[in-house]
Formats: sequence, C-alpha cells, structure tokens
Amino acid sequence: MSPILLSALPAGMLYVVATSITPGPNNTMLLASGVNFGFRRTIPHMLGISAGVVVLMLSVGFGLGEALKRVPALYNALEVASVAYLLYLAWKIGSSGELKVRDGERRPMLFHEAIAFQWVNPKAWMMVLTAATTIRLSADFGVNTVIMATLFYVLGLPCVCVWAAFGSGVRDFLSNPLRLRAFNIAMAVSLVVSMYPLFAHMIGL
Repeated sequence: MSPILLSALPAGMLYVVATSITPGPNNTMLLASGVNFGFRRTIPHMLGISAGVVVLMLSVGFGLGEALKRVPALYNALEVASVAYLLYLAWKIGSSGELKVRDGERRPMLFHEAIAFQWVNPKAWMMVLTAATTIRLSADFGVNTVIMATLFYVLGLPCVCVWAAFGSGVRDFLSNPLRLRAFNIAMAVSLVVSMYPLFAHMIGL
C-alpha cells in the first residue's frame, strides 16, 4: 500500500461518511420513503443511490468533470434540470396521503430511478466534484477515482440506510393521517431548503 494512500485514506473515509450521512435530497427522500413504505421496500432506493454516486464519481473522474468546466452551458442546463426535478419531487412528497394506499397509486423509488436521480442531485455533484479535485489517495488520478468510488459505496450505503431505518422506526407513530401529512409537508419543505446552495449559485449570491 502506497504511503499516499496510507496517509490520506482516513481523510477520504471521513469525507465520504460526512457527506453521505448529512441531510440532503437523497437522505430526505429516504426518510420519507422509510415512513411511507417501510425499510424493506426502500432497499432498492438505497442501493440505487449508492450505485448512482459510484457511477457519477467514475464519470466525473474519467472526464465528465473536465467537460463541464470547458462547456459551462452544460452545467447551467444541469442546474436548471436539477431545480425542476427536485421541486417536482418535493410536490410529490408533500402531497402524499395515508400510509396504506391502493396498489399502483404510490411506490418507493426504484433502483434504476435512484441511479438516474444522482445526475440531477446537486449534493451528489458537489460530493463527487470535490472528491475528484481535492482528495488525493493515489498519485494516479484514475486509481484515485476508483478508490473514492469504492469508498462512496462501501461507506456511503450504511450512512443512507440510517435515514430509511429511522423513517421506518417512526412509521407507527406517523400512521395517523394528520401526523403523516404534516411529516410529508415538512420533508417537502426540507427538500426545497436543501436546494438553497444551488439557488444561491444560480442567482450569483
């Protein structure tokens, strides 16, 4: 094991845990999904988040990040798409009703949907862009990218599971329709608030 990896690995691990477990669009949605659908039905969502961050990390590390720097219009389009989709998700969460609904009306996010969501998740972009440009676990940039992608999966998955587990744990308390409606509205507001850094960047604050 290289001296660079040995000295920088703890910092890289701490970065992954800190960014993965703190509030953001993914964790807000997992908390809401745990409440509304339970932990077991939320597992594909959790796995998809971790897989999506890995795909994003590899894509940024192996060229996409540089492409976004060279063509700012691509990044601006991504920001607009992120805001639009997150606002749509906030509305869907905020308008959710009772826990028990008829089959086909509501469902948790699927594995492939959670992977795709990372491409319009501003926090995921912040996580991987920072990891790709500031964390050096290897002198080889490609190796560094693969190591960080591995850490995001191995350490990031347990972190996001905590949010779904907590949501599932308070599921009985929120079985009351009024409490659940208040919770879902609070989660919708939290999702919108989590977009503040993106809003601030877009208007130049």
